[in-house]
Amino acid sequence: MAGKSKGVGAEPGVKVIAENRRARFDYTVDDTIEAGLSLTGSEVKSLRSGIANLSDAYALQKGTELFLLNAHIGSYKAASVFDHLPTRGRKLLMHRAEIDRWTAKVRERGYSIIPLVLYFRKGRAKVELALCRGKTHEDRRHDIKERETKREMDREVRRR
Repeated sequence: MAGKSKGVGAEPGVKVIAENRRARFDYTVDDTIEAGLSLTGSEVKSLRSGIANLSDAYALQKGTELFLLNAHIGSYKAASVFDHLPTRGRKLLMHRAEIDRWTAKVRERGYSIIPLVLYFRKGRAKVELALCRGKTHEDRRHDIKERETKREMDREVRRR
C-alpha cells in the first residue's frame, strides 16, 4: 500500500478495536492526540472481544476533566451482575495542560473533540482524539472530486 500514511494499527503491539471512519468525511482534522481511558473490568473484557462503536462519540469537558460520551462498549455476558452501561461517560486520561489547551480551542474557535480510533497499546486501552471542525457541503464535494481525480490518475498510470 504505497502512499498510505502509517496509522495507529500499523505499529507493533497495537490492536485496533474500533474506528470512526465517518469522522474524517464529516470533519476537517486539525490535530490529534492519544489519551487513556478509565474503564471498568467488564468494559475491558468487552473491548478485548471487539465489542465497541465510536460512530456518535465525542468528548466534552466536565469541570476540570475531559469525558468521552456516547462511545458504545457492548455488555460483557459473563459479567452479569457487575455489568456496565454501554454508553456511559468515560473519563479520558490526559495531562492538565493538554486538556486546558484543547478545551480553550473548543470554546473559542468552534472546534469539536471527536474520537477517531479505539485501540490497545501494550495492553492499555487508548483512544486517538482529534480536534475537528465541521466540513461544509462544498468541502465534502471538493474532497470527493480530489479522490476521483487521484483514482483516474492511478488508472492511467497502471494502464500504461
